[in-house]
Amino acid sequence: AGHVPGWVPLPVQYVDYTLWQRTLLGDLDDESSSVAAQLEYWRDALAGMPQWLALPTDRPYPTVADYRGATVDVEWPAELQQRITWLAREHNATAFMVVQAALAVLLGKLGGTSDVAVGFPIAGRSDPVLDDLVGFFVNTLVLRVDLGGDPTVAEMLARVRGRSLEAFEHQDVPFEVLVERLNPTRSLTHHPLFQVALGWQNFAEKTTSERFALMNLWFSPSHRLQ
Repeated sequence: AGHVPGWVPLPVQYVDYTLWQRTLLGDLDDESSSVAAQLEYWRDALAGMPQWLALPTDRPYPTVADYRGATVDVEWPAELQQRITWLAREHNATAFMVVQAALAVLLGKLGGTSDVAVGFPIAGRSDPVLDDLVGFFVNTLVLRVDLGGDPTVAEMLARVRGRSLEAFEHQDVPFEVLVERLNPTRSLTHHPLFQVALGWQNFAEKTTSERFALMNLWFSPSHRLQ
């Protein structure tokens, strides 16, 4: 109609967020800063972690990741989702944590290891004023799970819950900075720190269903799931 939209001005703009983040987190090289303390947490949490997760495949990994892949769609019934939700509530966890625990156990069994690391994206919009703000806030975190000691389901969920909450509390270190500072052995074959990522997406506003994407970051033709 030729009129200026009557949008209500946002309480903050993206530049306000960036300035606030710098003020809050401080300088990485300042040992007393918040971001330096978070980085120290990640150094301890990921110390001694295997460089990569060895999984059996039906064809060898390429010398250089070719970024080719495929998707496999899997549907599970509403009853299964309800049981996941019930299990999460029984153990003061979330459905995401239940699936993370199940994925860690699966990868540990397939790879013959008790030390499993899975990446997961986080929205980064920790303050409600950021909900309607246009901008990129997403970061990637690493969930390292200890499968040792033949844990029960309750113990496994407790481990994943504890690690997840710690990761959320230390979510402000950009993943690329984490890789730079931890300096793992770099390879063109696989992704650093983790090779499998779990993305859990909730669409509660439009549908009652939940979706997740399981990505193998080797990008091998035989191993990319969604």
